[in-house]
Amino acid sequence: MTETLTLFLSCTAGGALGIVFFGGLWWSVRKGVSSKRPALWFFASLLLRMSIALTGFYFVSANRWDRMAACLCGFILARVAVIRVTRGGELHPAPEVSHAP
Repeated sequence: MTETLTLFLSCTAGGALGIVFFGGLWWSVRKGVSSKRPALWFFASLLLRMSIALTGFYFVSANRWDRMAACLCGFILARVAVIRVTRGGELHPAPEVSHAP
């Protein structure tokens, strides 16, 4: 029972790390595109997001492959969730309108 709870918490922590990572990526792309120095935005964002994700994976895994795998599953699920949330209206494209001849 305790092992199942530990794996569930590892998956949840991976989801939180994924939301921070991919949500931060989405936010930095939006800010970087309109910035005067986009390279600085992207590089700083990359360093910060990678530092948070790698540190989180290190502490969550505690040198156990099963916890690392559960954390990775949560991370990937968070990627799917962030993509669905940030796409907005692109999930259901508008129907094409035929033009009059």
